[in-house]
Amino acid sequence: MRAEDFTRLLRRRSYRPLRVHLTNGRGYDVSHPDQIIVQRQCFDIGLRPDPTSGVVEAVERCSLLHVVRVEEFQPSSRDGAPPEVDGA
Repeated sequence: MRAEDFTRLLRRRSYRPLRVHLTNGRGYDVSHPDQIIVQRQCFDIGLRPDPTSGVVEAVERCSLLHVVRVEEFQPSSRDGAPPEVDGA
């Protein structure tokens, strides 16, 4: 995936949560565009954001070359912040 395409998804006027799937089988839920910093070759994603403050517990760096697909998803109603998805 190109950095410009990924950035365009994050900057949509009416943001919808995204699930990013990687070649290693891992996936990440992006409930808010501020969780992602897109760079030319990769992106950093904030994991396990606190629902009230938005502060994340960890950051993972992922190569844009390893993005298999990006899809919209419905966030879990349990806590408002969907968890990281582990491989399928």
